[in-house]
Amino acid sequence: MNKKEMSNMFKSIIENGPFPIRFPEGDSLNQDQEWCEVKIDNKWRRVRFHDYHEIYEIPGLYETIFYRTLGTNSPYRMSEFLAETLKDKNMNPQDLRVLDFGAGNGMGGEALQNIGVRNIVGCDLLPEAKQANWRDRPWVYADYFVEDFTNISQESFKQLTDYKFNTLLTVAALGFGDIPAKAFFQAYNLISDGGLIVFNLRDEFLKSKNKTGFSSLIDYMLKEDFIEIEYYRRYQHRFNFKGEPLHYVGIVATKNKELNLSDLNL
Repeated sequence: MNKKEMSNMFKSIIENGPFPIRFPEGDSLNQDQEWCEVKIDNKWRRVRFHDYHEIYEIPGLYETIFYRTLGTNSPYRMSEFLAETLKDKNMNPQDLRVLDFGAGNGMGGEALQNIGVRNIVGCDLLPEAKQANWRDRPWVYADYFVEDFTNISQESFKQLTDYKFNTLLTVAALGFGDIPAKAFFQAYNLISDGGLIVFNLRDEFLKSKNKTGFSSLIDYMLKEDFIEIEYYRRYQHRFNFKGEPLHYVGIVATKNKELNLSDLNL
């Protein structure tokens, strides 16, 4: 798709979608700085893409910005990658017990259901995410926890442990500060040995010249045999606010052993 075609596509979606949207012109913004203006009740309102708590409060706004306008498809691609891994390993989706970490409004869990997964528990830091999920997709999760995994309550940790998860899913939530590394590995340790770890990262974060906390930790986990990669795929995550493609890497890995957080000085 050339720039003219992308421009025409954005114009059509912006004008015809449930919420009129306009993007800044001429700005150079990092992915975690992107914003747009949305017309709500005949008033233009500035929305930063990573201010999820504000976006979730308005029914349909998250889907309008990220899916209808920017073409986000990571929940579906990550579920596709998981399905291919399960097929290769001769595993049944209905045997998975999934912790959807950073679940948001439930689109990742919904995509899992589309490939036959039935036992899914969601968790997120934001109470607005849980409220949006119960409002828009109440059928997706068996339960939904609002917890800070850097300081998780003993009661919630016990309840989560009792689910005996064998799969962790984290979609488009790593590498921008939305989920700290310590929180991710607390979730990792809730997964049984031999279980699957399913996550994605911006491709730039995995380049040797642009290492971040998460990419360094992934390198460490591979080097020390904590995980073994089963599936690795670069794909288009969505467009940015200028209509340029953003690429992520989707990874499905097997968990070999528990991680000692003290070893990483987190």
